[in-house]
Amino acid sequence: FKNTLKIISLNQVIFQEAAEAENQNQERRKPFSCDICKKRLTFKSVFDIHMRTHTGQKPFSCVNCGKSFSQKQHLTRHMMIHTGEKPFSCVNCGKSFCQKRLLTQHMTIHTGEKPFSCVNCGKSFCQKQLLTQHMTIHTGEKPFSCPFSCVNCGKSFGYKPTLTKHMMIHTGEKPFSCVNCGKSFGYKLALTNHMMIHTGEKPFSCVNCGKSFSQKRVLTQHMMIHTGEKPFSCVNCGKSFSRKQHLTGHMRTHTGEKPFSCVTCGKGFRHKSVLTQHMMIHTGEKPFSCVNCGKSFCQKQHLTHHMMIHTGEKPFSCVNCGKGFTHKHVLTHHMMIHTGEKPFSCVNCGKSFTQKHILTKHMMSHTGEKPFSCVTCGKSFIRKQHLTQHMMIHTGEKPFSCVTCGKRSSPSQVHKHPSRQVISKKANPNLVQPGFHALIFLDYRKYG
Repeated sequence: FKNTLKIISLNQVIFQEAAEAENQNQERRKPFSCDICKKRLTFKSVFDIHMRTHTGQKPFSCVNCGKSFSQKQHLTRHMMIHTGEKPFSCVNCGKSFCQKRLLTQHMTIHTGEKPFSCVNCGKSFCQKQLLTQHMTIHTGEKPFSCPFSCVNCGKSFGYKPTLTKHMMIHTGEKPFSCVNCGKSFGYKLALTNHMMIHTGEKPFSCVNCGKSFSQKRVLTQHMMIHTGEKPFSCVNCGKSFSRKQHLTGHMRTHTGEKPFSCVTCGKGFRHKSVLTQHMMIHTGEKPFSCVNCGKSFCQKQHLTHHMMIHTGEKPFSCVNCGKGFTHKHVLTHHMMIHTGEKPFSCVNCGKSFTQKHILTKHMMSHTGEKPFSCVTCGKSFIRKQHLTQHMMIHTGEKPFSCVTCGKRSSPSQVHKHPSRQVISKKANPNLVQPGFHALIFLDYRKYG
């Protein structure tokens, strides 16, 4: 037992001597020691640079904008912003960069190389920092401390430049302006992407259909159409989405949350884009105009659908009867004629309907609700078009015109017209049956 104690004691002495020798070697190899963090450095020049991280000293200043740096090489890189110098060029697409590491990162777009893989889900990344950020999804941890906090909203950031960019949300500062249209942006990258609208540049192309995009992330999202990938799933109903923001918007259907409210009428919306469109009701703004008839619309998609009236295009066809439609949802409703499907049922009488809005109207027959009231006499109606037709009693409006005798009629007078045959203004008056008068509904969309 005594021998064992002697051996342990001897080993401790040996280890201690070895540690002291290593410390002496460390002092010889790295003679410059930082008194603040105890870090040892080999060269005085490196030691001087290190000390500036503690003192905050930045002796190298830009003569153009006055920005200061702690190292001369950082100033040299910064000067390229003013000179426009980009000495590192891609041999594949010709794009240039001011730093070699940026070129190295860019090359992975062409090579497809993604050397950093997640051990949990197998997803690969071209940069190590992207993998590090991704890993927080699995661990739930923050990859680094966030010492820089926003005084307005309390959000924290790992880097001061990121906080500076974030602050522009609160200040409204947009220092990067487009020379073509004057639109301003908070980030230089956002301006670069915007400029492609004017130049028409779309460097990212789909290998499947050839469609091109101005941004790589948009191409990545587009590729999911071909692959069918929908990585974002709803925990409530299991519905999947290709984009996270689509899932976020969908979740509001379960929570009932409507965070975007109209300042004019107080109506709430689940999506900001829908609020933007709604605001045009109050402002009367209709920025999308038809070049054929001059009719204006508040949404571009409405103009696109309207144009089909002039072109006669009906891109959605029924596989059963061949009938064409301008809208996909109209085709979906039409298909129920063939399938007999009526997914919307009344809880009171069990009657079923093909469309939800028809069920909503039907429910009023049970509740007695009549939401459309006449401002003149107070009479109420279940449907808006019934109110519209009723208002003609007060206004004296007569929307029916007889092409045979020229007489005008209101909806209540139509049945009194002799030998009548009512047709819409889209129909051909020559199709009227012999011996009948053709009463044309002058605006079938407004009154029908």
